[in-house]
Amino acid sequence: MVIDLSPFYGTTTPFDRLFETLWPSMAISQRSMAYPPVNIGEDDANLYVCCEIPGMAIADLDLTLTDSSLVIKGERKVERGKYYRQERPTGVFQRVVNIQAGVDRDKVTATMRDGLLEVVLPKADENRPKKINIEAM
Repeated sequence: MVIDLSPFYGTTTPFDRLFETLWPSMAISQRSMAYPPVNIGEDDANLYVCCEIPGMAIADLDLTLTDSSLVIKGERKVERGKYYRQERPTGVFQRVVNIQAGVDRDKVTATMRDGLLEVVLPKADENRPKKINIEAM
């Protein structure tokens, strides 16, 4: 196991930030990441938003659904102690997920297990795909 205690690990210079702004990287592994990371998916009936928030208590999270977005807010408390390196962010965070489909607001559910927050947003009936039968003449 290698532990890098270098004070320059992960730091960027103003020149690096300028270069990244002018020519952003296309590789996912090299992009700056929003926090918390989310996966967004859908099927015919639902939209799914899965969010990784390890070590968070449910009481420290706030979910708000508006007409066009899901807002995930929270605060990761600062743990006490001295650190040689701290890579997990602390403090207040907010992530906004834009929703392009109508949602049945009364049936939205959210569950959290093992640091994974899953929000299920059932699509409103008018936004679900409808199968059209073709009749022979």
